[in-house]
Amino acid sequence: MRADAQRNAEKLRAAAAELFRERGLQAPLKEIARRAGVSHGTLYNLFGSREALIDEVVTDIAAANLRDTAERALAYEDPWDGFAYYVERLCELQATDPAIGDVVSGRYPNATRLMTVCEHSFGYTVRVIERARQDGSLRPDFTPEDLLLVLGTNALLARAAAGLAPDVWRRGVAFALDGLRTAAARPLPAGPLTPEQMYEVMGNLNAGAARGGTDPTAP
Repeated sequence: MRADAQRNAEKLRAAAAELFRERGLQAPLKEIARRAGVSHGTLYNLFGSREALIDEVVTDIAAANLRDTAERALAYEDPWDGFAYYVERLCELQATDPAIGDVVSGRYPNATRLMTVCEHSFGYTVRVIERARQDGSLRPDFTPEDLLLVLGTNALLARAAAGLAPDVWRRGVAFALDGLRTAAARPLPAGPLTPEQMYEVMGNLNAGAARGGTDPTAP
């Protein structure tokens, strides 16, 4: 890569990192190019697509955040405390870091490096949940796919209340966690999602969020 192209790529990465943190992964590419001081065409020439830019800018940060969250959760001596920390921290990331929130919500499945990180993180999720189920503190019918129900609800609430009551998501998570304790368990009215259904539901949630805000395919 020529020196001028390398400089432009570095400026675009920096601008994308800023805007993704501010607005999430759907931040307009034209705005990223403007902030970097280059043309929209230069961005496409250097990166080719939104997903390629996301992979370049977000993947390593997301991997570090998700790995740290899981390792801290698994380090708790009490499995319930570790599970509660894991859920609360993922929900906090959704509420406070738009870019990582989009990662947790599974947006942009065509960002291949990022999806590899998400798949690896799901393995941590299984460990955190299984540890609390085996301990008897987490209701035994809660599955890793059920965490989607908590995260999907939290993402919608956090987004809708961001400018009005930015901490109200914490109340919702507290209610959810109390209901997940074994002592609070009651028979459930429906079965769990399969992994295939989970991915389809995540796609539907993300499509709905895109319709309600900035179109993630927009330049």
